[in-house]
Amino acid sequence: MSKAMFAEGDADPRTDPPGEAGEREILLGFLRFQRETLELKCSGLNPEQLARRSVEPSGMSLLGLVRHLSDVERGWIRSRVAQQEVEPRFWRADAEDAAFDEAEGTPECVEAAWAFFRDEAALTDRFAAETPLEATYEHWQGTLSLRWILHHLLNEYARHNGHADLLRERIDGRVGA
Repeated sequence: MSKAMFAEGDADPRTDPPGEAGEREILLGFLRFQRETLELKCSGLNPEQLARRSVEPSGMSLLGLVRHLSDVERGWIRSRVAQQEVEPRFWRADAEDAAFDEAEGTPECVEAAWAFFRDEAALTDRFAAETPLEATYEHWQGTLSLRWILHHLLNEYARHNGHADLLRERIDGRVGA
């Protein structure tokens, strides 16, 4: 049986994006909201629950989503926008789903995943606040602007937060938000 994500009367802990602001502030506000939604979906769960796979044959888990989305931000922002020479933390040519497949239900794995998530988010926020939205970067898809990259990150989070909804409901019946 489904249960609401919040108890009656509890306030939503997420920060609403600004209703009126410049484009950058709105984009970053929605990105923060999407990150906070993922954190909300993971809140109150123990390491084993966070690492629990959905249903066969999928290897998807909430912990895997945290790890995957951290690598996504790392690839787009740290690698391209900040132009740092870094490799993905989890993705490898020989293990493309390592973010999920190697997500272990241990306190150490969970702590490391959240630390990585917060580090990459902080770098994204810093560079996105300082870099013109029109700045461009080369990618196999062609020349892409920071504006495009931020929209892509929002899309990636929103899509995976839909997965997080289903994963959380399967774990303890919590739905919504």
